[in-house]
Amino acid sequence: MSNIFDGIRKSRFRRGPSRLLGGIAGGLATTTGLNVWLVRLLVLLSFLLPVFGLGMYLVVWALTPWQDSSIPAEQVFGSRN
Repeated sequence: MSNIFDGIRKSRFRRGPSRLLGGIAGGLATTTGLNVWLVRLLVLLSFLLPVFGLGMYLVVWALTPWQDSSIPAEQVFGSRN
């Protein structure tokens, strides 16, 4: 299981430093170079899609590392060595 989390941690995607809730939109904006408010609007619009929007947001939130590389799902399923 730690190999999965190590692989996620090696990606350059992190929760954005400019965040309102979970930091996912801020991280996407930083990674793609888009305006953070545009990305936030797109994320909110994705919530209108049945199950996909909110469900995917929760999955991404659980698997996205914070700025210090800690992953919420890893804290639930097992600690780092």
